[in-house]
Amino acid sequence: MTAYIIRRVFAAVLLLLVVSAVTFAIFFLVPRLGGQTTDSLAAQYIGKSPTPDAIAAIKANLGLDDPLYLQYWHFIKAIAVGADYNFGPNPTTCHAPCFGYSFKTHVEVWPEILQRVPVTFSLAIGAAVIWVITGVATGVLSALKRGSFFDRLAMTVALAGVSLPMFFTGLVSLALFSFNWPIWDDLHFVAFSDNPGEWAWNLVLPWCTLAFLYSALYARLTRAGMLETMGEDYIRTARAKGLRESKVVFKHGLRSALTPLVTIFGMDFALLLGGAVITERVFSFQGMGAYAIEGVTRSDLPIVMGVTLVAAFFIVLCNLVVDMVYAAIDPRVRLS
Repeated sequence: MTAYIIRRVFAAVLLLLVVSAVTFAIFFLVPRLGGQTTDSLAAQYIGKSPTPDAIAAIKANLGLDDPLYLQYWHFIKAIAVGADYNFGPNPTTCHAPCFGYSFKTHVEVWPEILQRVPVTFSLAIGAAVIWVITGVATGVLSALKRGSFFDRLAMTVALAGVSLPMFFTGLVSLALFSFNWPIWDDLHFVAFSDNPGEWAWNLVLPWCTLAFLYSALYARLTRAGMLETMGEDYIRTARAKGLRESKVVFKHGLRSALTPLVTIFGMDFALLLGGAVITERVFSFQGMGAYAIEGVTRSDLPIVMGVTLVAAFFIVLCNLVVDMVYAAIDPRVRLS
């Protein structure tokens, strides 16, 4: 088990380096391949009507005239130990981890991300708990009661949940529960440390709206996995040995059916940690997704680059956790 964990951690570190190289190439190499000069590339970091002195300062601070391998080294070094930028008599420091520095607003990206992480985490964790419990439970019951009225009704609702886009269900839920029936007429994010009750109450509607899409998908996948698993020979053997039906279903059937769900959950949860863009936009929550949209709208490339790197880190981290869970569910994975 220890050797397996070491291999997976080493692979995750290598993957993070690859992701950083790809991100650097997208923002610094691809524009040059598209015909941009260092002056035009530097102008994108300033804003409207850049002056020659401002362009020269950006080129000097980012080292755009240096070879690409040296630029990439400074890029990685800034994340690890920070970077200093000089725009006049008073140099500016981007403290480690420096995931970018907005030259338009002169604000570090990482502290801005940290302010928005609680919003995104709150949305992702609450919605994940709801969709896993409801989706898996519905899928198991539908598989055990195959062809029944409950099965047909659950799969019809699941089909609707998978088909309806998030921005539609979000706006409909706001129209119903915030305007027609003002149950949540003043939705805003409250920190958990300030008021846990108000924190949960203001997130119930976004949680349920976000979980509706994913729980529908998980219900369909769980049902399909359970139907396949419950027909296996070892299930019939377990029943023939006289095991309780609950033990057969949950220990032998559901455990095998959960393997593909673990992979999908890791990816879905990681993507939400990178920013629940549509949900945050619909409910006007200032999370990482809203921050990324802000960077795209203002053409503030360091913001977009910083959110991309942090989101990629969450994806790699969740994949690493999924590998560990795989080893716990199926010991054969440790030997592969």
